[in-house]
Amino acid sequence: MSVSTGASLNYGATTNDLKNETQLIQISNNSSSTFSTDQLEVGGENTLKKKFTFWSILGVGFGLTNSWCGISASMVAGISTGGCMVIVYGIIIVACVSVGVAITLSELTSAIPNAGGQYVWTKVLAPKKHAPFWSFLCGQLAWIGSVFTNASMAISLGTMLTAMYSLAHPDFTLKTWHVFVAAEAAHWFVFLFNCYQGWLPYLASFALYCSIASWLVISITVLACSKGDFQPPSFVFKQFDNQTGWNSAAIAFITGLINPAWSFSCLDSATHMAEEVMNPQKVIPQSIMSTVAIGFVTSFTYVVALFFCIKDIDGILNSGSGFPVMYIYYQVLGNKAGAIVLAAMVFVSLLGCTIQCHTWQQRLCWSFARDNGILGSKYWSKVHEKSGVPLNAHIFSSVLVSAVVCIYMGSTTAYNALVTGCITFLVLSYAIPTVFLLMKKRAIVPGPFWLGNWGYLANVVLLCWTLFCLVFFSFPFDMPATKDNMNYAACATVGVVLYSVVYWFVRGKKHYIMRDDEVDVRVVKGHDHSTNV
Repeated sequence: MSVSTGASLNYGATTNDLKNETQLIQISNNSSSTFSTDQLEVGGENTLKKKFTFWSILGVGFGLTNSWCGISASMVAGISTGGCMVIVYGIIIVACVSVGVAITLSELTSAIPNAGGQYVWTKVLAPKKHAPFWSFLCGQLAWIGSVFTNASMAISLGTMLTAMYSLAHPDFTLKTWHVFVAAEAAHWFVFLFNCYQGWLPYLASFALYCSIASWLVISITVLACSKGDFQPPSFVFKQFDNQTGWNSAAIAFITGLINPAWSFSCLDSATHMAEEVMNPQKVIPQSIMSTVAIGFVTSFTYVVALFFCIKDIDGILNSGSGFPVMYIYYQVLGNKAGAIVLAAMVFVSLLGCTIQCHTWQQRLCWSFARDNGILGSKYWSKVHEKSGVPLNAHIFSSVLVSAVVCIYMGSTTAYNALVTGCITFLVLSYAIPTVFLLMKKRAIVPGPFWLGNWGYLANVVLLCWTLFCLVFFSFPFDMPATKDNMNYAACATVGVVLYSVVYWFVRGKKHYIMRDDEVDVRVVKGHDHSTNV
């Protein structure tokens, strides 16, 4: 489909700029109609078909964020910093912050729906002189954040597999290389599911339904099998046991927030599906907000149910498997087979989560490559004709993920650095367009999702959360800090930013594309910018 206009389209113009402006889009059949992103294809022949619905987009969003499942995968990082109450209250705190993040992302994607997400928003909102650099940096942070997220997911899958095998075989001695091999195998197995677009909407919906069903079955089972033998409320909501070595209980609590923060990360995933769904201005925001709501309900009820049923918390922390939730199941059920079955349900849910993670990183790599944001972009920007997916971008990103997983062999503490990298890279990529949105005093043409002053508050919350994550999630998890337990997340963040800056001046500045003809903001005179979702 070709699109032409009789005037230069004002992509991301301010409200004042558009006060008296009318733009009409001429479609190739010579008919005239007002602008609709459902009619616009960005990127020429390298476009994706619109096969997703609200439910499959929600499957991508919640299937990836999957808060209760994320809590299960990384619970040891939270419990060891202060006990159950760190995770319980951490979920409440992070969920509240995530509402602010979700509102900000929803407003931006509603106004500027594009598979590029945050780096395209930055192109639109940043001052014209500086927009190329900040857009490029934002895209690098988002894409590398998705690679780190995939690596942490692969390690989580490997940890679960080896932990289940270890429980079933008491004589088995778990070693680091076992987890590494299992992680690589799981990663390349999941890779296969994103090699054909036709089944992706169904896989996304399956991930959603499977996750909800698993949460419900596990929560009911552990409560029923406890037979009324529960911990007192003080154990779940009040007891604080600092095992980090930090003298400050507050710092210990804050470092423990990384577990729930990881479990509510990747909220931008649905925004990168904007070119594969009809009416993305409404569907994507609905998906993002629903992801946070479902994530809070499932994760909070799940951990409360589990923590009331714990028999021996020291035994869980000392299990050495990295998958403590399975030992909670074992303590409650008193049966290895039953515990492994429940753990397998978490594993399958996390498998679905990782499939959506691959979908997300693939779309980010492909979209960024369309604008020459990556070395070798001419290869990664192509959509494979038969499979209907950007297969080259998928292979390229997956190879990088596989390489990052190798870090785990050097240091098991690298896993926590990966988790932190997932969070810091992504929130930084959200913060960049948000800063420019506030610099414009939020005076852009809004989409259907626009909350006015509440949106302003959400923007401020996101920026404060970004600063918080950059500072406190770079602290060592345990004291005294040594080379073996140090948190290297700050090094990773600085390294990625330095690499991006150097790449920009060496190559990116000459090749990065700023599309003057991209139009993702409706600029029709008299358009009703309602605030209903």
